[in-house]
Amino acid sequence: MSNLSQASSGGIMGYGRSFDVLLTAIAPTVWGSTYIVTTQLLPQGYPITVAMLRALPAGLLLMMLVRQLPAGHWWWRVVVLGALNIAFFLTMLFIAAYRLPGGVAATIGAIQPLIVIFLTRAVLGTPVRLAAIAAALAGLAGVALLLIAPRSVVLDPIGIIAGLAGAVSLALGTVMSRRWQPPVSTLTFTAWQLTAGGVLLIPVALWLEPPLPALGLQNVAGFAYLTLIGAALTYMLWFRGIARLGPSAVASLSFLSPLTAVVLGWGLLGQSLTLLQLFGMAVVVGSVWLSQMVQAGPART
Repeated sequence: MSNLSQASSGGIMGYGRSFDVLLTAIAPTVWGSTYIVTTQLLPQGYPITVAMLRALPAGLLLMMLVRQLPAGHWWWRVVVLGALNIAFFLTMLFIAAYRLPGGVAATIGAIQPLIVIFLTRAVLGTPVRLAAIAAALAGLAGVALLLIAPRSVVLDPIGIIAGLAGAVSLALGTVMSRRWQPPVSTLTFTAWQLTAGGVLLIPVALWLEPPLPALGLQNVAGFAYLTLIGAALTYMLWFRGIARLGPSAVASLSFLSPLTAVVLGWGLLGQSLTLLQLFGMAVVVGSVWLSQMVQAGPART
């Protein structure tokens, strides 16, 4: 009877983890659409302003719902996390989105899972698993295959640097979000970080960028999508996943972002999709599956 109970409990836990993984995966999948929304719907040349308008309205909206402010040392911790996960990351993300094709920008950011593996060891003391490293390298190889297309792709150096810097920032923010877990709901934690990140970007945007031009209907639609879906919803799912699954398991899901970007470029912009790129997609999906299996297993030191 006890064996049956253990098996039943293990099955329930397995289903619970699978649900958490699928729910968290929505975030990077949606983030993969950032590139096509940025280039097709938003005014060009305003990365900092766009980052601010993506984060701050979402944060203020959630703050109106939670009606709770940080207390004590959580003020400075929220500022640090808001800078890493929101302000700096989103700025670098939009710089890369403006300067690189969507698939390239998302692929450069795919180095994040590998960074997270070593940061969790340094910051949280989590053992480094060879299988997790193998899964991360396989994912990088898969997203690299997504870039192979019949026509050449021009790589902008500033865009590449921005993509790498954003990946490092989000990786560190992901790990620190697990280390610093406030005694509040995920919704509140998300509201704090989005608001802090948005506020940090206000003076930078006013200083470095001119005012936005008059916005058309498609611009408003783009901002609404990035604010409500691409920030408020997805960051809540992302931070929830970090708390429930751990940084490494969540970071491995970011491989879905370049996959989404490439699929959207093919489906909406008529970009080519070769058999080699399809194989790359299969490798990406396989690497995500392997990583989740590794993270779900018992830790080995």
